[in-house]
Amino acid sequence: MKKELRIKKNKDFQEVFKKGKSFANRQFVVYVLRKEGQETFRIGLSVSKKLGNAVTRNRIKRYIRQSFLELQEDIHTGKDYVIVARKPAADMEMLEVKKSLEHVLKVARVLNKRNPGHNEGVK
Repeated sequence: MKKELRIKKNKDFQEVFKKGKSFANRQFVVYVLRKEGQETFRIGLSVSKKLGNAVTRNRIKRYIRQSFLELQEDIHTGKDYVIVARKPAADMEMLEVKKSLEHVLKVARVLNKRNPGHNEGVK
């Protein structure tokens, strides 16, 4: 995922936490904040040390970034997203992470409707 598509600064995270809306399921909390005049979406990841060691936390972040990369055609642009991983996410495989994120993004109503049978990568 390109660096421009990431939220890195604490100030930006705090703004999304304070002004954004949150949506959650058991594995993830997603904060969504509309950004006027922003053509793409940006994502920020928050994975607590409570979830495991650095290897586990980096794996979760990698899975989340990959899921967003695969869903990028369907995700609304012009918004900032902060994804907070919860404890159950530590034991999930890539496909489970993607399904869980897809679910919470649908709840947040930030996924465009997919065409039937539009599951790339799944055989």
